[in-house]
Amino acid sequence: MNLKKIPQEDRRILRGLAERVALHASHPIQEKKKQLWIRHNDLKIEDPLVLISPENGWNEILPSSSFLCTHETARSWERALRQTLYHAEYLKDDTVIDTVFYVPLVTSNDGYGVPIIREGGENGGAYHIKPAIEEYEDVFPLLHFPHYTVDQVASQFLYQEAQEIFDGILKVEQYHQWWWSLGLTWWYIDLRGLENFLCDFILEPEWVHRMMHLLCDGTLNWLDELEQNSLLFSNTGNHYVGSGGFGFTNELPSHPTKTTAKDMWGFVESQETSSVSPEVYGEFIFPYHKKIAQRFGLNCYGCCEAFESRWRFVSQLPNLRRVSCSPWCNREISADLLKNHYISSHKLSPTPLSYPHMDEDEVRRNLKDVLHHISGTVPELIMKDTHTLGKNPLNAIRWVEIAREEIASL
Repeated sequence: MNLKKIPQEDRRILRGLAERVALHASHPIQEKKKQLWIRHNDLKIEDPLVLISPENGWNEILPSSSFLCTHETARSWERALRQTLYHAEYLKDDTVIDTVFYVPLVTSNDGYGVPIIREGGENGGAYHIKPAIEEYEDVFPLLHFPHYTVDQVASQFLYQEAQEIFDGILKVEQYHQWWWSLGLTWWYIDLRGLENFLCDFILEPEWVHRMMHLLCDGTLNWLDELEQNSLLFSNTGNHYVGSGGFGFTNELPSHPTKTTAKDMWGFVESQETSSVSPEVYGEFIFPYHKKIAQRFGLNCYGCCEAFESRWRFVSQLPNLRRVSCSPWCNREISADLLKNHYISSHKLSPTPLSYPHMDEDEVRRNLKDVLHHISGTVPELIMKDTHTLGKNPLNAIRWVEIAREEIASL
């Protein structure tokens, strides 16, 4: 990594953006939203919260040509600040704007011992995995647990740069999100390929268990290393957790010196097994999900998969709190299963937002369908997986406005 100091003009730009963020963070509405998330995550309110995560749509809202900084790191920080400001000034969802600026660690890892080859995938498009494991007997002996390393020099350099730039404006903290999901099947597919993975349940069932054992034990070993080296960071504040929602909670402890997995939100999912039976999930995937979930104080389950048919397994996950209700879920059944014992993380279809002219009637129909089934639950309305906004950022703004209108009409 090139440890080149950020030039003065970039520093001036970043400080100006940070001052605007700090001004928004000082508004009383931010503390109110924070308290709403705490009560929501602690299952104490039943009012739906609204969150939009533009994801790839950010490239249309804030194209790279709009950034002013020239230094590579400065441009990434500029992007983060401008996204925060866009939430505050335009999207106006329940994202909390605070005065903390997070700087990630500089890390690397050696994977499971074989190269992961993804063909395609440019600009967020589809990709094909070239299997690293064609014949288990030949390759499995070569696999090993991943080993992660932290470049302490580079990490400290970036941290100090941020402290200098945002001094007196924002509080700078190191924070590293080591994973998005610990669901394991994504990593299995990286090694074996999707088609092989699905066929293995029938053709190579004993190898499925051996692979899942390896991935699970490797993950648990990794968590041990992170804990022992004080490299876990609490995600119980203004941190995106699971496949939607923030981590604010009073139910998990916060340790100033050393965080353990038991102090954190965990997350498992298995979208890739949506096409298999609940029994197959229960036999080959759930036992390993359960081992992972046992390490965490609170857990999230699911993303795009429908959970209802496998609920008899999912409901056994330790400390389960947030469950994804994807567009493929049966809203009535999911509400009956979750009641007010879990957060119902409703994902609305992003399809209407992908057109240059959003069909607002369809958006309202989708929202009405969800809101019709929220009575007696702890709901959140999440818009994500927006691979495009039809090159019309107004779609994201209008979706939040329409969601607010439909909630007010209840």
